[in-house]
Amino acid sequence: MRGLIGSNLMINIIVGLLAMAILVLSSDEAVKRFVGLANYFNLSATFMGVTVLSLATSIPEISSHLTASVGILRGNLDYKIGSSIVLGANIGSDVVQQTLIMAMVCFFAGGLYFRRYFLTKSMLPMIGTTLMCIVLGLDRSYSRLDGLILFGTFIGYMYYLYWDERKYFKPEVKAEEEEDVPQSGLEALKYAAIAVVAMALTILSAQVVLQITELVVQVTGIGGSLIGVVTLGVASALPELTTAVSGVRHKEQGISLGTLVGSNITNPLVAIGGGALVSTYWVPYPLIAWDLPWETVTGAILWAILWFRRGRLTKLWSLYLAGLYFVYVILRAVYFAVD
Repeated sequence: MRGLIGSNLMINIIVGLLAMAILVLSSDEAVKRFVGLANYFNLSATFMGVTVLSLATSIPEISSHLTASVGILRGNLDYKIGSSIVLGANIGSDVVQQTLIMAMVCFFAGGLYFRRYFLTKSMLPMIGTTLMCIVLGLDRSYSRLDGLILFGTFIGYMYYLYWDERKYFKPEVKAEEEEDVPQSGLEALKYAAIAVVAMALTILSAQVVLQITELVVQVTGIGGSLIGVVTLGVASALPELTTAVSGVRHKEQGISLGTLVGSNITNPLVAIGGGALVSTYWVPYPLIAWDLPWETVTGAILWAILWFRRGRLTKLWSLYLAGLYFVYVILRAVYFAVD
């Protein structure tokens, strides 16, 4: 892909803009189809966001980990450098989603409302997965056993969510011919096919943007994890951003919140867990000393605010969340620039 894109800066900018346009349009179409399927199968939009969409939008992180892991096994990629870049990108993507992207979604929506069950069954597991990554990484490595623990936790959590959804979710009464809802099994199959194609376009265009981001990063002496956190992490979070914004546009906050929080669960459990199962990882000190603790603390603060405010986040709070992200990046660059 690097050869196709070329090294000309103007060409990179044009290709990047085209990829961004495809990213926005395809994610918008995917959200519309997934909402229709959720209604058809009597599933909540939040469930679709936490499971299907969070897994789909995490494909850039998952594919990056698997590519790096195979490169490490073959000896084509330095063990420490490869580990630090993909782990930094993964955790950086989570921090971006939890602060900056959540702030943008809250601002565009004019405020957000989190149900109490969502705070308990989605946000607490999100914080828990980050704590797992801290504990498992204290020895400065993610072994294959660590990877099995992380990936196995994801499988168990998905089973629990499905069981809980089928037991407690009560669909709203809807008109028989409601717009954008499949009216038959064949039509639902068409919706699913369109959704898969749209998500594939979302992922491919995000990968192009990711590659261009890598090309414009200059050769510097800063740590690989910082490059991953600041640049690749932001680029990797583009599918979640466009999907969440599309959810707001379609007045489906469950899609937006489910995707953002669900992706913060999927990234560490599937991407890091799956990658560690393949090759194992070296864990840079800044990730354990700063990135993961910051992600845990900000997630806990956000949860506490929402719990005591009965799940409501006003537009003003978006400034607080955005501020947390920029404080995080500045302090990371100042005190943890080297791995």
